[in-house]
Amino acid sequence: MSVSAASPDSQAGEGGCFVYVLGSSHKGRVITYVGWTLDLARRLAQHNSGTGARATRGRAWVLLHSERFTTRNEAMSREWHLKRDRAFRKQLTLAGKL
Repeated sequence: MSVSAASPDSQAGEGGCFVYVLGSSHKGRVITYVGWTLDLARRLAQHNSGTGARATRGRAWVLLHSERFTTRNEAMSREWHLKRDRAFRKQLTLAGKL
């Protein structure tokens, strides 16, 4: 598995798939969302415009973390693990990135 850290402004033209963690403050608590995409900037814009996943509508989201993978299967596997790793997501929110 090849993993590399990705900056929030990574483009789809670079190839590969991205797994990302979004964060949002809502009613005094922090909410996280984990997903995967081919185009990180486009997907974040979709979430913030209300055309993303139903769970992300109506909130302002910021990118907390992203990873780049060479295949879709690797990205989907990592997404599955991140969705179950609450400690990691909590650590991201406590790091003051929100």
